[in-house]
Amino acid sequence: MAVKPLHNIWIRRQQCPCGDWKCYIKYDGDDQSTVASQSVKSELSSSSPLSQEVIFTPYVGQIFKSDDEAFEYYNNFARKNGFSIRKARSTESQNLGVYRRDFVCYRSGFNQPRKKANVEHPRDRKSVRCGCDAKLYLTKEIVDGVPQWYISQFSNVHNHELLEDDQVRLLPAYRKIEEADQERILLLSRAGFPVNRIVKVLELEKGVQPGNLPFIEKDVRNFVRSCKKTVQENDTVLTMKRDNDMLELLEACKAAAARDEGFVYNFTTDGNGKVENIAWTYGDAIRAFSLFGDVVTIDTSYRSITYGMILGMWFGIDNHGQPIFFGCTLLQDETPKSFSWALQVFVRFMRGRHPQVVVTDMDSGLRDALAIEMPNTKQIICIWKVLSKMSSWFSVQLGMQYSRFKSEFDMLCHLENVEDFEHQWNHLVAQFGIGSDKHLSLLFSYRTSWPFCYTRNFFLARAMTPEYSKLVETFLKNILSPQSSLKCFFKQVGTAASFGSENRKELLYLPIKTCLPLEEHARTVLTPFAFSALQQEIVLSLQCATTEMANGSYLVRHYKKMERECLVIWIPDDEQLHCSCKEFEHSGILCRHSLRVLVVKNYFQIPEKYFLLRWRMESSLIPLDDQIIANGNNECSQAFHSLTATLLSESFISKERFDFVHGQLTTLLEHVQNMPVSDRSISPNNIVKS
Repeated sequence: MAVKPLHNIWIRRQQCPCGDWKCYIKYDGDDQSTVASQSVKSELSSSSPLSQEVIFTPYVGQIFKSDDEAFEYYNNFARKNGFSIRKARSTESQNLGVYRRDFVCYRSGFNQPRKKANVEHPRDRKSVRCGCDAKLYLTKEIVDGVPQWYISQFSNVHNHELLEDDQVRLLPAYRKIEEADQERILLLSRAGFPVNRIVKVLELEKGVQPGNLPFIEKDVRNFVRSCKKTVQENDTVLTMKRDNDMLELLEACKAAAARDEGFVYNFTTDGNGKVENIAWTYGDAIRAFSLFGDVVTIDTSYRSITYGMILGMWFGIDNHGQPIFFGCTLLQDETPKSFSWALQVFVRFMRGRHPQVVVTDMDSGLRDALAIEMPNTKQIICIWKVLSKMSSWFSVQLGMQYSRFKSEFDMLCHLENVEDFEHQWNHLVAQFGIGSDKHLSLLFSYRTSWPFCYTRNFFLARAMTPEYSKLVETFLKNILSPQSSLKCFFKQVGTAASFGSENRKELLYLPIKTCLPLEEHARTVLTPFAFSALQQEIVLSLQCATTEMANGSYLVRHYKKMERECLVIWIPDDEQLHCSCKEFEHSGILCRHSLRVLVVKNYFQIPEKYFLLRWRMESSLIPLDDQIIANGNNECSQAFHSLTATLLSESFISKERFDFVHGQLTTLLEHVQNMPVSDRSISPNNIVKS
């Protein structure tokens, strides 16, 4: 096996939180390339487009953009028809380079007799070649200065039997061990599993019938044998690279600290003085933590297969709903000791401040370290991290019942009442007969950390929404592209974590929807992100009916009784609102039920205490000038709002008017979307009036 390129490659950690080293995770929602390397079904569909398109018989004169495209086309045709192909000769000239390619059936030609080795019983292997004349010859020509390839000869006449679908996949050309499977095979081999047992384990993990893997036992045996020859050389090279790159990273941190007084870093060394763990952050991140450090997301889902190190990233969520970088660490292992060191360093970086809530995965080492280092911080398991593991844990076990189980589990996650959750949990376990499953037991033991009914009492600043989780994943993927060294990774982190004004996005203008003074007031205080969330609650509050209780509290419900009835406690002395739905305590945004009570009480402004500092425009990390803060009230926004309101009312007078306006607006929208975008942004100073 050839030595892998010495680039720093990041992959998802696949070790299951159940602690069983034989159990690994295949994540829902991974990109297609990752999924393709982990499942037979995806591998077949990705290696051949036969399931998506019809492959027609090649013909003389058929044109391709490149010889590689022609080979792929012929290869797909061959697989569909029960044989495989190989590349034969190529012809080149000084002017055209390679101008002819010959592709032939894998049984074309005859093997030349070889000199027998000087051994007592030489192996006499029978050749599969039988002189088959099936072939496809390509010729290159230049048309209008552009090279293209066309089929000059084609024959599909075979002198041997063609294979069925279940046999053709076993031809050497179509057998491939994907990278994820290679790692799994090496892990099992190092644990002492014989090759035949490794194959059975892979079949069970992938949920396929015996013999239906995209490779055979012989391929696994050859792969393990070749790895054993080179693993020692690879380990030596990678160890040297790791040591050198860690020293380079340490020097890069020292240089950054010399340039920026706010930059801080820390590291540990082993008994030989080599860098073991390292962590760093920036002055802007420390200042941001003072505003938005109440809720911190710790992501430890990636590791470097080049260096064998765990990546830990600390994030927050700012008042615009965007992830904020708080810090980064590279750890030698995933033990509680390493995580404890990282947490201690993080607290020192943030000048002794602790977050109120930490959102993590089900990593037992990290959770144990958090319990020791941050005993007063609430640990929350991200619900999307739980849901991403469902398929890997239960799809094979439940088979056809899995989709129904997944649907009911999703509903279970979002129940509002603890008693309802535990009742439905018992019902789910009994219904699908999985009470003894170790993963289900693990989830239940962590139940105070992930279902909504247990986490609704804690402030999470909207860091558990799917939109925020996707933004964090996008941030990670932007910095985890393959790099030549850890120094390059350090630069990528610094670029992605930049708080410079060039990263500032224009604030969106959000028109009011209800004309309530409450809404107009909130728009002048909150960021567009926070106002959009509050505006949705204001709109929904109009669908709520209220019933005043004897003690001055209110029962608030949907007018069609589509939602659970909520109790809103109103304390007029200091304008306090407490709703049983706990939305304000959970996200910092007033709920529809409380807003409805304010409307009933003839409030024209929301009390200041319900505009949290973290959601206000004034808390933005980048100082906003008066023009940007007033963006929602500038002359341009008011002009459009007035015009669209008038157009709407006029268009509803008759059907003819409505059809005309709808058609004109559709055309206008397409025209505007196709207009080029200049760097000059609109403001009241550059509006041209007629």
